[in-house]
Amino acid sequence: MTAAQADLARARPASLREFPEMPEDLTLDVPRVEDGAAIWRIARDSGTLDLNSSYSYLLWCRDFAATSAVARPAGGGTGGKGGEPAGFITGYVRPARPRTLVVWQVAVDRPHRGRGLAAALLEGLVARVARESEGGIDGIETTVTPGNTASNRLFASFAERHRAPVEREVLFHGGLFPETGHDPEVLHRIGPLTH
Repeated sequence: MTAAQADLARARPASLREFPEMPEDLTLDVPRVEDGAAIWRIARDSGTLDLNSSYSYLLWCRDFAATSAVARPAGGGTGGKGGEPAGFITGYVRPARPRTLVVWQVAVDRPHRGRGLAAALLEGLVARVARESEGGIDGIETTVTPGNTASNRLFASFAERHRAPVEREVLFHGGLFPETGHDPEVLHRIGPLTH
């Protein structure tokens, strides 16, 4: 570490000095089609995400695996369930803004909550997509309903760690959804990011 890097590290609050790391017993991986059912179950059991059809999660694992991630037990485990995801994050590169990663859903299975896994998934996915996509990425977008406190905190913390500005605006008001009582989806635009 250079003297300048050490000065910067000391100047930053302790909470910003390091990015969240994957818990030691888990590893970041690319989702496989076989993970679709587990991802659907985690989304269903989250209690906050809009649940899509199980078919859509299978397609997502096939067609958007490069811009999505799962956390699974390190070493693969045994007994047929060893490799089942403990959490997931799905996303895509926005066609109209090819340097923007849109985060669609992120959820952690109940036994793995409270360990920083959602933040580690987000950091890991953003780093991988920035490294592997043509031209990299310089921002992320996501939508969050006002009452989803955990996701609002997750993305605010991400922006703070990256010292990136956040713009928020309602993208889809509740009246656009076919079911009554759907909360508005607030667009969070985070960036520019520096890697």
